[in-house]
Amino acid sequence: MIPLNGLVISRSLRQSTRRYLVSVDEDFDGVIRGCAEADRPNGWITDEFVAVYTELHRLGWAHSVEVWDTDWNLVGGLYGVAIGGLFAGESMFHVSRDASKVALVHLVVIMNQGGTLLDVQWQTPHLESMGAVVIGRDEYLRRLPQALAVPGPFEISEG
Repeated sequence: MIPLNGLVISRSLRQSTRRYLVSVDEDFDGVIRGCAEADRPNGWITDEFVAVYTELHRLGWAHSVEVWDTDWNLVGGLYGVAIGGLFAGESMFHVSRDASKVALVHLVVIMNQGGTLLDVQWQTPHLESMGAVVIGRDEYLRRLPQALAVPGPFEISEG
């Protein structure tokens, strides 16, 4: 997980955040297909997986953060599932330097507007350098009900 108050942003990443444009839920298909690119090593996202997550997006459960260059070319992003204050990240991609990291920075900003638990699922060197920590199953299960019980930043307010 990434503690919402523990994101590490290097100086070069801070500069990268100014180089790109960012949107939310504007091109879910582009992001999931970028993550599913056949040339990616250890690719695991099948067409069936894309179809299911696209339906979850249509229903308001799956969300994407898109990163664009100044010509509005999609150069990175991430997607995952949001339930209440939980965001469970599924995958991220980039075709330009730091683009997936910029997406993560913006996701943390969004999560700080009502989220409580950002589950990144894997402890990779990339995520660890940005502040990801491993918590045990017991601690995760202790935090999960609290996260699910609050309205999260992706929920549509009624009225």
